[in-house]
Amino acid sequence: MTPVEALGHGDAGAAIALWHATGLTRPWNVPETDFARAVDGATSAVLGIRDGDALVATAMVGHDGHRGWVYYLAVDPARQRQGLGAALMRAAEAWIVAAGGVKLQLMVRAGNDGVLDFYRALGYDDQGVTVLGRRLDPPLGPGGGQA
Repeated sequence: MTPVEALGHGDAGAAIALWHATGLTRPWNVPETDFARAVDGATSAVLGIRDGDALVATAMVGHDGHRGWVYYLAVDPARQRQGLGAALMRAAEAWIVAAGGVKLQLMVRAGNDGVLDFYRALGYDDQGVTVLGRRLDPPLGPGGGQA
């Protein structure tokens, strides 16, 4: 097992395959674009863990100068419950702190209750906020799509 590392463009295919395998992708978000934006961004990265040549876990991180965010936390389904997700979250926290952030936030989709226990065990709790959003890219039909 390799330590957590920042991924590059050459890792896009493996990362996106992992995101698909773990049910993280949505039709209104293009994962190739999300990956490229994070890797190219000055305030973002995609972190990963490998087992040999295989990418087995990822987390996308970014910050706005105050708060950090985590997206696409994915662990190969065959490797879940082995500490890889927790290791990536600790690495994401360290990345945010190194970037000057003082708080890390993440969003859990409604209905994904099983993952809430994972985050709670790591010390995350409901922040009592409602997340609002609006698509700024071309609408995808009635309602304009989702985030």
